[in-house]
Parts: sequence; structure tokens; C-alpha cells
Amino acid sequence: MNAIVALMVNFFSRLRRDEGQALVEYGLILALVAVVVVGVLVFLGHSVNNTLNTVANSVGG
Repeated sequence: MNAIVALMVNFFSRLRRDEGQALVEYGLILALVAVVVVGVLVFLGHSVNNTLNTVANSVGG
């Protein structure tokens, strides 16, 4: 967990030193990551939902 915090602090401290073009590039990368994460969640959401329903039905819920 501390490594993630250190990575975020390093990332945001670098943002302050970069110029506008680099900030736009970072924004585009973050937007791309967000789109990929949403796509993966949509893709895996049905599978996870089915698995949880199977487990709930097996338990008797």
C-alpha cells in the first residue's frame, strides 16, 4: 500500500513540473486507462454476476 502512495506522490509531483503538453498527454493516458477499466468491468461483470449467483444458489440463498 505504501508503494502505491509513493507512486501517486511521485506522479503528482512530476505533474507540477511538466509543461502543458505533457499534462495533456497524462490526461489522455488516464482517459484511456479509464476506458479500458470500464470495458473490462463490463466484460467481466456478467461472468462475476453469474458466478456469484451460482454460489448463492448452491448455499441455498
